[in-house]
Amino acid sequence: MKSYGAMERRITRPVAGSVSVALGGVGTLAFSVEAGGWVVLDVAPAVGAVVTAGFAFDVPVRFAEDRLSVARATFLAGVAASVPLVEVREA
Repeated sequence: MKSYGAMERRITRPVAGSVSVALGGVGTLAFSVEAGGWVVLDVAPAVGAVVTAGFAFDVPVRFAEDRLSVARATFLAGVAASVPLVEVREA
């Protein structure tokens, strides 16, 4: 989970190789990341231990409109003034 004040986002797409995990403030490499963003520790932490993680993550999106207006900038290149996107919420 990533918290933004009162709002929380479930992370389902951590960037490969960016995940770091700490138990009680001490980093550990004894974990794996499974499909759906689940971090699985090799050994269960002690009751009451604080588990934290840091990571970069991707957010699934889709185009907000069916059309994209592109202006020709140079030979074989174009410029899109705006590319509206909408976040796709995953269950």
